[in-house]
Amino acid sequence: MNDWFTIDKIDGETYVVSEYRHWEETHCYLINGGERSLLIDTGLGICSIYDEVKKLTNRPITAVATHIHWDHIGGHKYFPDFYAHSAELDWLTGKFPLPIEAVRNMIVDRCDLPDGFDINAYEIFQGSPSALLSDGDIIDLGGRKIEALHTPGHAPGHLCFWEQEKGYLFTGDLVYKDVLFACYPSTDPEAYISSLERIASLNAERIFPAHHSLDIRPEIVARMRDAFRQLKSEGKLRHGGGSFDYGDWGVTL
Repeated sequence: MNDWFTIDKIDGETYVVSEYRHWEETHCYLINGGERSLLIDTGLGICSIYDEVKKLTNRPITAVATHIHWDHIGGHKYFPDFYAHSAELDWLTGKFPLPIEAVRNMIVDRCDLPDGFDINAYEIFQGSPSALLSDGDIIDLGGRKIEALHTPGHAPGHLCFWEQEKGYLFTGDLVYKDVLFACYPSTDPEAYISSLERIASLNAERIFPAHHSLDIRPEIVARMRDAFRQLKSEGKLRHGGGSFDYGDWGVTL
């Protein structure tokens, strides 16, 4: 199972832990501070991400999720110290808006599962966070400060994480190359454009998405914002508005 994860170094104390054997190509990020470490998203939970990140830090680890979707919280079971946004607490207590059978099908779909993995035993993580995150909260790791930004649109409690000193922006499912999703009942196209407007103003130096290509530049945020502005002006920024292809990314409303 050791080849389930791919680890790449961003800098001396920042790593990306990727799950390329699943079609969603989920990325999780380990940020090491002087006193503790922060793990942004924990992946699908197919294999133990804890075993991997413990090789990269000897500090206490707090887990956070950009949002409480199954493919971002699967490894939370290994981290009793985790934070969440209040808007998605119901999803941690049995009210996730997809049945477990649908989630299991999405895991099996186009996935090179490790030998011995039993999909019928897979469950969506449930638990109580050790703290709630609100917009603007600062997570102090000791020498590194990470700001939580409430950026709804893809999910009601979606968070981006901003390290101003380095210019690092961890965008979760708000920004990545490939098709963005704002078509589900729990998504909000109007909130999505507001969140894009906000993060476009940060002038990030590097963008770190939760899925697909890591070859992504900050200018894509402004392009997405401008496209959403155009869709809004045309009356299409709504559920059922359509699917739109912009080359290296797209959106389904």
